[in-house]
Amino acid sequence: MKRELTSWFSPSLQSEMPIAVYGDYGFALLLIPTAAADYLEYERFQLIESLAPYINAGKIKVYSVNSMNNESWMNYPMQGEHKALRHNQFNEYIYNEVVPFIKVNASWQTPVIVSGASFGALHSMNLFLKRPDLIDGVIAMSGVYDLTEYSRGFFDEQVYYNSPVHYMPNLTDHAILEQIRDSRHIHILTGCGDHEAPDAARRFANILYNKNINYELSVWGNEWKHDWPTWRAMLPLFIDTRF
Repeated sequence: MKRELTSWFSPSLQSEMPIAVYGDYGFALLLIPTAAADYLEYERFQLIESLAPYINAGKIKVYSVNSMNNESWMNYPMQGEHKALRHNQFNEYIYNEVVPFIKVNASWQTPVIVSGASFGALHSMNLFLKRPDLIDGVIAMSGVYDLTEYSRGFFDEQVYYNSPVHYMPNLTDHAILEQIRDSRHIHILTGCGDHEAPDAARRFANILYNKNINYELSVWGNEWKHDWPTWRAMLPLFIDTRF
């Protein structure tokens, strides 16, 4: 498997931001880490290895970025307003830097599907829903889609606009809704085992249903816990069968 590591100084984040790229061809799978992890997390926990058949076959080209949660929602002494600011800077980094990098690295016609597990699922869903003109779909695994689960009681306009369960019921912009509805790849995956939140997935799926947005909700059984073996099973299966 071809593996390249690169980085650049991000104007959005004012920080050096590394990115790992796996493969040569295929649609772009953009991975957002869990919790406060880094760009090599999915490699360390063998998720990249589980995707190797699809990478090597040229079905997908994988891009993995750093999380900024340890400089925002998981930096607990930080003021809520500053956490929200850092979160928005991360969004801008993805939209204005990472997506253009993918398009140059692959091609301008290459579809971009964003994916993540746990906190990465919330970020992935949020990134897609806010810019469906840039991102073509999402595979969200074991997520909750309510940012107040992480904001420790802090709630302001910026939390609202980055919390899909809050802003999606009130979204009325026809152009954005139609772009979201055009996607054939809104996949919400969850287990029912330890530390999973299937009711959170169902709640968010119901919000999409009420907006006439096509989605797939896949609820796995009690043996599927909030852990890497679940995500190593989920993501390759959906890459294999849905794309």
